[in-house]
Amino acid sequence: MRFRDTNSHGSRFDRAVAVFKKNFGILRTAQALRVGIHPATLYAMRDSGALEVVSRGVYRLADSVPLGNPDLVTVAARIPGGVICLISALAFHGLTTQIPHEVHVALPRGAKEPRLDHPPIKTYRFTGEAFTEGVETHELDGVSVRVYSPEKTLADCFKFRNKVGLDTAVEAVRFYRERKRVKVDDIMRYAAICRVKKIIRPYLEALL
Repeated sequence: MRFRDTNSHGSRFDRAVAVFKKNFGILRTAQALRVGIHPATLYAMRDSGALEVVSRGVYRLADSVPLGNPDLVTVAARIPGGVICLISALAFHGLTTQIPHEVHVALPRGAKEPRLDHPPIKTYRFTGEAFTEGVETHELDGVSVRVYSPEKTLADCFKFRNKVGLDTAVEAVRFYRERKRVKVDDIMRYAAICRVKKIIRPYLEALL
C-alpha cells in the first residue's frame, strides 16, 4: 500500500512504510527515529491514518493483520527490559484458569517504573538470578516477547504466593503435571534461586 499526501511527502511515506514492514509493522518512536524516519513523517502518517497508535509511543501500520497478542506485544514494545511473569506467564504457558486483568511484568530492582496508558500492568521487582534466569524469548506478531519459562514461573508463583495466591500456584503445578516433559530438576533449581525449595518440594512430591 502506498500513502501520498498533498505536501509531496509520498516518497517519505513509502520509505517509512517499507521500514515498518521490515519490522513486522510495529515500531516504538525511538526505534523509528533510529532507523531514519523523521518525526514529522511519523506524525503525518499517524494523522493521515496510515499508522495507528497501539499505546503511547508505539505505532503500527493501520493495514497490518490484527495482533494475536496485543497486550503482550504492547508491553514488550514499551518495556523491552521487562519479562512477562507470574499469572501472565502462567496464562501464556496454559498453566492457569485465571484470565489476567493486568500484564504482570518483572523488572530489575532499581529500574524506572514504566507508564503505560494501555494495557494495565502490574510490576514486580526481581534481583540477580531471580531476574535473569529462566527467560525465554518468543516471537509474537513479529515482536520479541520475553517470558519466564514454565519451570521458572512455578518457582516464582510460590515465591509470590501471598500476592498471586497459593491455590493459583498449586493449580499451576497440576496443569504442569499434564505436560509430556516434566522438568523437576529445573523447577528445583529455580526454586533454590527463589529460596522456596522447602516450600515447593511437598507440592511437587504430592502432585508430580
